[in-house]
Amino acid sequence: MTLTIAPVHGIGEIVPGADLAGAIAEACAADPATALADGDVVVVTQKVVSKAEDRLVPVDPDDPLSHKPLVEAEAVRVLRRRGDLLITETAHGFVCANAGIDLSNVDRGYAALLPVDADRSARRIRDGLRARCGATVGVIVSDTFGRTWRRGVTDVAIGIAGIAGVIDLRGTADAYGRELQVTEVCVADELASAAELVMGKATGVPVAVVRGVDPDWLRPGSVADEIVRAPADDLFR
Repeated sequence: MTLTIAPVHGIGEIVPGADLAGAIAEACAADPATALADGDVVVVTQKVVSKAEDRLVPVDPDDPLSHKPLVEAEAVRVLRRRGDLLITETAHGFVCANAGIDLSNVDRGYAALLPVDADRSARRIRDGLRARCGATVGVIVSDTFGRTWRRGVTDVAIGIAGIAGVIDLRGTADAYGRELQVTEVCVADELASAAELVMGKATGVPVAVVRGVDPDWLRPGSVADEIVRAPADDLFR
């Protein structure tokens, strides 16, 4: 399998109420490298989804901690506190810093909250792209998360539509013929992270098209909840 990942340029600034699927479709069609075809996966950053869905909240631009009350409000549980940093669980089941609230890549004086239902957001984009481009694609809404015990951040999937979250390889054989017992691969996170390499953090490119994914990964009905580890299976909560 060979994957190609192309950044989508020309989307421009997204404002509350914007037709995000329409903006993506128009920008994709303008470049042969990103003209959508059946089986492509479109990765969209959470920030533009939150902007389009008006998940922006005013904060004091002169107080770097003014968004902290929002963190407490958006969290269903605070797992750890260290200084100004809170590790929280969101209503979506995500465990992340500061309930996913972010001040980057938004206008000064505003904080961006996570979408209320990122799976629904992904489905809406997928349906809009199919209506405008005639292509059946997968859609991933991505966000930047830290990782326990590892430095640096990476993008992960917080919403999916038409693409599997996790591929279960248990019961299949490895290269030596041994049966795999525990291997489950989070392909949605891997695709989100790969797409981030061409989008970057400060380039104004919020969308990428991934081409060449295994057709078996394209699964209608998948939801991001399949990625979230249940508390009963979590050794650290």
